[in-house]
Amino acid sequence: MSGQVCDFQAKTAEWEARADLVVVGSGVAGLTAALRARELGLRVLVVTKAAVEDGNTRWAQGGVAVVLDGEHDEGDSVSQHIQDTLAAGAGLCEPAAVSEILHAGPAAVSWLIQACGARFDPGENGHLARTREGGHSTFRVIHAGGDATGAEVERALVARAGGLPVLERHIAVDALLTPRGDVGGVSVLDPDGVPGRLRAPAVLLATGGLGQLYSATSNPEIATGDGLALALRAGAPAADLEFVQFHPTVLYTPGARGRCPLITEAVRGEGAVLVDGAGRPVMRGVHPLGDLAPRDVVSAAITRRMAGAPGGIDDHVFLDATAVPGFAERFPTVFAACAVIGVDPREEPIPVTPAAHFACGGVVAGAGGRTGVRGLYATGEVARTGLHGANRLASNSLLEGLTGGIAAAGAVAADLARGLLADPSRARERERVFPVADRDALQRVMTSYAAIGRDAEGLAVAGSVLDLSTKDSQRKTHRMVEDAALTLVAQALIAAAARRTESRGCHVRHDFPGRDDESWRRSQLIRLNPSGQPVLADPVLEGAA
Repeated sequence: MSGQVCDFQAKTAEWEARADLVVVGSGVAGLTAALRARELGLRVLVVTKAAVEDGNTRWAQGGVAVVLDGEHDEGDSVSQHIQDTLAAGAGLCEPAAVSEILHAGPAAVSWLIQACGARFDPGENGHLARTREGGHSTFRVIHAGGDATGAEVERALVARAGGLPVLERHIAVDALLTPRGDVGGVSVLDPDGVPGRLRAPAVLLATGGLGQLYSATSNPEIATGDGLALALRAGAPAADLEFVQFHPTVLYTPGARGRCPLITEAVRGEGAVLVDGAGRPVMRGVHPLGDLAPRDVVSAAITRRMAGAPGGIDDHVFLDATAVPGFAERFPTVFAACAVIGVDPREEPIPVTPAAHFACGGVVAGAGGRTGVRGLYATGEVARTGLHGANRLASNSLLEGLTGGIAAAGAVAADLARGLLADPSRARERERVFPVADRDALQRVMTSYAAIGRDAEGLAVAGSVLDLSTKDSQRKTHRMVEDAALTLVAQALIAAAARRTESRGCHVRHDFPGRDDESWRRSQLIRLNPSGQPVLADPVLEGAA
């Protein structure tokens, strides 16, 4: 990378570093926040547990959903983008947050293009090319490299980050807390397990999601819910954890585990159709938008079709893109992934299946990233801002990372200027042991009982298996930190899913198939009790659309 990589090699004993702001994570939200904070004059340190360019951002294919001035379909507007987002969120979005974030989108994208040099695909008349994805009423998704938008966004941000101090291959373990519970930094482990402390009055979590809870996911191996677990242990509340969006189409390979290649929704936006093994359309009669229905609808329809296959359950369907013109040029990343398994999308349907994709919930945070703990901020996928509700609208995620990163940097700068944050020299790490479950067992039970379709019996089984398979452990290695985070996040998700006795968005209960607006048009707040167990708290957050 072109930034200043601070690897602190040859550390053999505990060590410390100081800054005004520590950003945990180097995806679009983290790097955007760090760059904007540097522009505002703050001393910033970025810590990431992989290489700086290895976050989830680089894997995003589809694009950025945004309504740019003078570059949108006739009749489209930010207001229409807001309505599509609220519809996808199934009644749990916060309209004020949706409006604030989406109205900030055009300026954020312009900053990415003009200040960072991001290059999006050109269209006609000097405008940017646009496509349409699930849940969108019009063509408003801009893209780069055909289907390599995330890689281009990450490239542009990393290039802009020259001279920005970055601690690569260091994992954040816990918040440093003052006696009154304010955040004053984070403890970390270097690649060899040597502990260190990063002291700062402000810590911004931009750690991404939790896809590694499941056996198959579109997320990279580092998406283990670390930031969410850290925030819960620091005393911050979380919400909407039961809503995990499964992308309808990842490339199916028998027996595949971990990250699976994504087949971007834009393929369906260009005319591809989902069919079963007999060639029958999967989405016919399911939703007015057909193959471009919101992701929760499409994933559930695929799951039902697989379960109803002749001879018992099937494990994939097909995406017929043979009529999409110029497939290899428009979708080079997808084309290359298909070639690896010997499939030519120009001549034959692509085998696909749903897989864990994005968390809709997370650490409760405002649009500026402030959480319920002073000095702790969260943005991007780790945060629950009210934008997504019960289901994410396609390609709102990169936009949220850009707008949220910019807003969080501004919030930190304002809070520092007003003297609202704690003295980090008074913050300490708490020595504790944590329950850790076997990762393979955890992924299997979450996939079996807490994925797209759930019921009370299965969720109880999942909870019992986790309880029986955990053992107390100190977090001395990166793997142990990740497994402790996965264990806590799984327990929190199961608790939230068990209590929500309805089906809404990407939370589908077989035993409660209907949506219950009278009782459940609200978000659930979750915290840790004094013994460190996730519990549902009252009062609940109220969502409205």
